[in-house]
Amino acid sequence: MSSALIDTYGRVATDLRVSLTDKCNLRCTYCMPAEGLPWLPKDELLSDDEVVRLVRLAVQRLGVREVRFTGGEPLLRPGLPGIVERVAALDPRPEISLTTNGIGLARTAPALRAAGLDRINVSLDTLRPEVFRRLARRDRLADVVAGLAAAEAAGLGPVKVNAVLMRGVNEAEAPELLEWCLERGYELRFIEQMPLDAQHGWTRRDMITAQEILGLLGERFRLTPEEPEERGAAPAERWLVDGGPARVGVIASVTRPFCRACDRTRLTADGQVRNCLFATEETDLRGALRGGAPDEDVAELWRKAMWGKRAGGGLDDPSFLQPSRPMSAIGG
Repeated sequence: MSSALIDTYGRVATDLRVSLTDKCNLRCTYCMPAEGLPWLPKDELLSDDEVVRLVRLAVQRLGVREVRFTGGEPLLRPGLPGIVERVAALDPRPEISLTTNGIGLARTAPALRAAGLDRINVSLDTLRPEVFRRLARRDRLADVVAGLAAAEAAGLGPVKVNAVLMRGVNEAEAPELLEWCLERGYELRFIEQMPLDAQHGWTRRDMITAQEILGLLGERFRLTPEEPEERGAAPAERWLVDGGPARVGVIASVTRPFCRACDRTRLTADGQVRNCLFATEETDLRGALRGGAPDEDVAELWRKAMWGKRAGGGLDDPSFLQPSRPMSAIGG
C-alpha cells in the first residue's frame, strides 16, 4: 500500500480537516437543537500534543499539504493559537486555514495570523439581525461582522464567507449577501444544506439547491462559469461576477456531488478518522496514541481507513443513512 492516503478509486487525500471541539456558541437550526447537545467529556478530546502529533504524521508521513481547523467552533479551543504555531513550524509546512462562526474573531484574528494561520472561512447566512436570531438562536450578528473585518485587517485573506440558504427564511437575501461581500472584498460561497443536523430533520424539499441559488443571483448579476481546470479538487464551483475578477462559489454537495475529485481526510475532536463527511464508520487513532503505538503504526491505521473510502457519499441511494454523529462532532 502506498505511503500516501490513497483509496481503491485512486483518489489521494492531501487536505486534512481537524475538528478541535464539538462545542459551539451558536445553535444554528440546520446543525443542532436549541438546547444544544451532550458535549464530549474533556478526557475524550485529543490534547493539544495529540492534535499536533497527528497533524505531523499526516504532513510528514502521509502527504497532507493543507490543514483546516474546524469544530464545533474552533475559537472555543483555548490552545488554538499554540496549535496553529506548532503546525506552522512543521517541515514541510502545510497551508493552514480555519472555519469559524466569527464570534470572538475580532479579538483573536491578530494572534492567529501571528501564529501562522494563512486563511479563514467565516459562516454568515444573513445580514438581518432578526433573521440571524431566528437561524442561530443568538443575537450575535454584529460580532460576526466585526470578526470578518478583523480577519481582513489581520491579513487572513482572501477572507471567505460561507452561507447556507433555508427555504422561507433567508433565500431572498442571496443577491444582497453577494453584493455585501463584493463591496468588502470577501469571497462568498453558498453551501447546499446537508443531512448532518443533530435532529435528523433534513429533507430535500426544504433545501435550496445550487440551481435555485444561481437563479436568485442571476436576477441581479451576470455569472460566467470559471474554467473547469481552475477548480481542481475544490468543493466549490465558481462563477465570475459581472465579468470578474470577483467570484462567487456554490458548494453543491447534494445535487452536484464532487466525490470523484475528493482529496479530504477528516479527524474528529476525539481522535477518529473519517474518510468521508457522510461516512457511518470511523477508525480510532486516539486509542492507538494513548496505547503507546509508534508513529508508523498510527500512520498505517490512517492509511487503511482511507483505503476503504466509498465511491461517493450515497445521498442519492435509497439506502442512504445519515451519519449518527452531527456536523458539530464531525467537523465541517
